[in-house]
Amino acid sequence: MDSPPDLSDVVERIRSEGLLPDDHVAVLCVGSVARGWANDRSDYDLVVITREPFATERARSLPVPLKPDTVPTVTLHVDDRRWEIKYWTDTQVDQIFAKVTWERFDSGTTSSKVLLDIEELCLERLLTCVPLTGQDWVERRRRELSESAFRAFATTRSLAGLDSAVEDALGQLAAGDTSSAVLSARRAVGHVVDALLESQDCFGSAQPKWRARRFQEASPDQLPFEEYWALETMRGFDPAAPELWVKETVETCNRLCMEVEI
Repeated sequence: MDSPPDLSDVVERIRSEGLLPDDHVAVLCVGSVARGWANDRSDYDLVVITREPFATERARSLPVPLKPDTVPTVTLHVDDRRWEIKYWTDTQVDQIFAKVTWERFDSGTTSSKVLLDIEELCLERLLTCVPLTGQDWVERRRRELSESAFRAFATTRSLAGLDSAVEDALGQLAAGDTSSAVLSARRAVGHVVDALLESQDCFGSAQPKWRARRFQEASPDQLPFEEYWALETMRGFDPAAPELWVKETVETCNRLCMEVEI
């Protein structure tokens, strides 16, 4: 999408559909549209923050380990484009933040079990959203996010995934299971790149389809895009010598791991 979309009538359209609660705190455009990555087939992803749980027969409920324990989600089709609206309460956002305090991080809480993807996405999108209403609320939450341990949790989670993938790759290679070793090394690449980006506040590892765009946005000094893209696309892979690619990829991942700052 070459030019930013016109979002001026989004709030009124939601209101006209009876989908804007009177107690709403903020309306956010999130996802690829907000980040300028959208194309003509991209959905409009929207978030409405409310004080009380929003109920409508038009919503499906996404389970979350919070109170309330669901996130109502409504899908519309407007001018041949799909709109998806998620309704979070302000207190649910409070509860997610409570999971990523420095106190919890310093206590050794296992990073891989801290947040579900839907919760992580909720926090990540606070940094990249376009507020349609509730600018003050967004600014306050962004300050809260910068002071939290969210980055540390996300980065260590990806590094843990890297360690697991590397161990798998080397073990499978030693056992002669070369095909599995290739897949594990390929998985290690994703984890180490995600960790590198998360260490620079560029989140979104739950949506790997945008990894290249995230990489271009963050442009980390530790790895030029050309080298990243060669890893991502397995450019150096030789079907006649897959073991060599696995070993070289693992070495590269381990080197990059040492350059990730938590």
